[in-house]
Amino acid sequence: MAEFVDGYLIPFAWILAKILAFVVVVLVSMAYLTYAERKIISAMQMRIGPNVVGPFGLLQPFADAVKLLTKETIVPTGSSPVVFFLAPMLTFSLAMIAWAVIPVSKGWVISDLNVGILYLFAVSSMGVYGIVMAGWASNSRYAFLGAMRSASQMVSYEVSMGFVMISVLLTAGSLNLTEIVEAQKGLWYFIPHFPMFIIFFTSVLAETNRHPFDLPEAESELVAGFMTEYSSMAFALFFLGEYANMIMMSGMISILFLGGWLPPFDIAPFNWLHPIVWFAIKVCFCLFVFIWVRATFPRYRYDQLMRLGWKVFLPFSLVWLVLTAGFLVYTGRVH
Repeated sequence: MAEFVDGYLIPFAWILAKILAFVVVVLVSMAYLTYAERKIISAMQMRIGPNVVGPFGLLQPFADAVKLLTKETIVPTGSSPVVFFLAPMLTFSLAMIAWAVIPVSKGWVISDLNVGILYLFAVSSMGVYGIVMAGWASNSRYAFLGAMRSASQMVSYEVSMGFVMISVLLTAGSLNLTEIVEAQKGLWYFIPHFPMFIIFFTSVLAETNRHPFDLPEAESELVAGFMTEYSSMAFALFFLGEYANMIMMSGMISILFLGGWLPPFDIAPFNWLHPIVWFAIKVCFCLFVFIWVRATFPRYRYDQLMRLGWKVFLPFSLVWLVLTAGFLVYTGRVH
């Protein structure tokens, strides 16, 4: 199998190699994100964290993987087995296929779609299906309540995320993620769109069910929410899907607001680093803030969560979108 691109014959093996490279890097990053989260939170809480398996506990993710692989898979009585097992697979698959359009450097992307941002928005919106399927198929009140919470939470915050994205797209004048990054040469968008940057980051926390918006998994109320009845690798796929979404959303934040792979200043000391390294640094910074927020803030009540999304973020992002469009028309950048 092969395809023609700009007059050059690209073998299917090369495309497969690019996909494997992305998948392997993301999988390893997910494994060590769990380790980093435990070490960072333990340091913030003056604990030790993982330090036994391997030097400095670096082999702990692999020990966790072996443990989950060897555990028994339990299917609840009265559940729907097919949907029960499809749910975690769907959640994990969606988290991985979103990387198809994420450029980590100029030309370093699996598929450089002209409407890449729409593809990302569509894939992230489908994540709710896996969670609802898990809650319904588990035949558990706790799981079902967690799934309903997650569905309403994700739908609520996707609206304001959409308005924030449109503000950035209007400024860049393109739906292509590579062109959005190139448009930020000289000025990253988190500066002119700083309020939208804060709203988008907060909405990402709600979209990925992370603290302080982890209400679908509220241990004090719902045991583990939609994951209550899952064990073994089915549970691990949900767990990995959450961390893959965290990394993917951090990549989106970096591309939309932090200049992607661009260095902060176009001078020699900063240009020595490869663009992929700059992209990785920004993603790691966003992930650190994810973990920092988890260790710092208490969980929101559900009514507070809904009020923040519908009565604060939605009207503010809509007003900002109108102001952005008006400014661009006034300055002649959009006709």
